Amino acid sequence: MLDREGFRPNVGIILLNHKNEVFWGKRIRTHSWQFPQGGIKHGETPEQAMFRELHEEVGLTADHVRIIARTRDWLRYEVPDHFIRRDARGHYRGQKQIWFLLQMMGRDSDMNLRATDHPEFDAWRWNEYWVPLEAVIEFKRGVYQMALTELARFLPRLNHHNRYLRAGMRPSPRGDRHGGPGDDHHRHDHGDHRPHHDAEGELPAEPAKD
Repeated sequence: MLDREGFRPNVGIILLNHKNEVFWGKRIRTHSWQFPQGGIKHGETPEQAMFRELHEEVGLTADHVRIIARTRDWLRYEVPDHFIRRDARGHYRGQKQIWFLLQMMGRDSDMNLRATDHPEFDAWRWNEYWVPLEAVIEFKRGVYQMALTELARFLPRLNHHNRYLRAGMRPSPRGDRHGGPGDDHHRHDHGDHRPHHDAEGELPAEPAKD
C-alpha cells in the first residue's frame, strides 16, 4: 500500500524502560541495530499497527506498555535503488512513519524475539536514549534523529532518589524514601539477549522540554 508519492505507511517504536533507556535490537543475521518498526496494513490505524508490530517483533502486548507520545506528522526516508526490488523501482520510494514513544510496564523477561516464525531481531539490549546512529543503516539515520528529537520532550522524569545515588550523595530525610520502579528493574541478558557493543559515539542529548 503506497501513497501517491510512493511512500509506504509505517510505524516506528521507541520503547523505554524505567531508566529512560531504549530497546535496541540487532537485526537478524546482520550487524545493524534498530528500533522495532513495520508497515501499516490496509484498514489499520497507526496505533493498531504499532501494537501488532510490537508483538510480532518484541513479543509484548498492550498490557506490557503504555503510550507516552507519538510524532505529530509523518517522517519520511527514501530507500536507495539497490535495496529496492527491481519490479518496485520507479514506484516505491521509501517509508513514511508515525513514531510512538512507549513506557515498558512489564519485565525484561516478557520480551520474546521469537513470537513469530519470522523474527526481526536475534539480540537486544537497553541503550541510552540517544542511540549511536552509526550502528543504524545509513538511509534511516535522519528519521531516527528527527523522531528522537521530537519525542525527547516527553521523556518521563527520573525520580530524585536515583539522581542522588548517581551523584554519590545521600537524599535528605524529606526526599523520596521509596525506590521507583527502576530500582528493582534490572537488566536481564539471557541467550539471545546478551549485550553487544556498538561503535562509540552518540547524538548530543538535548534538554527535555516541559
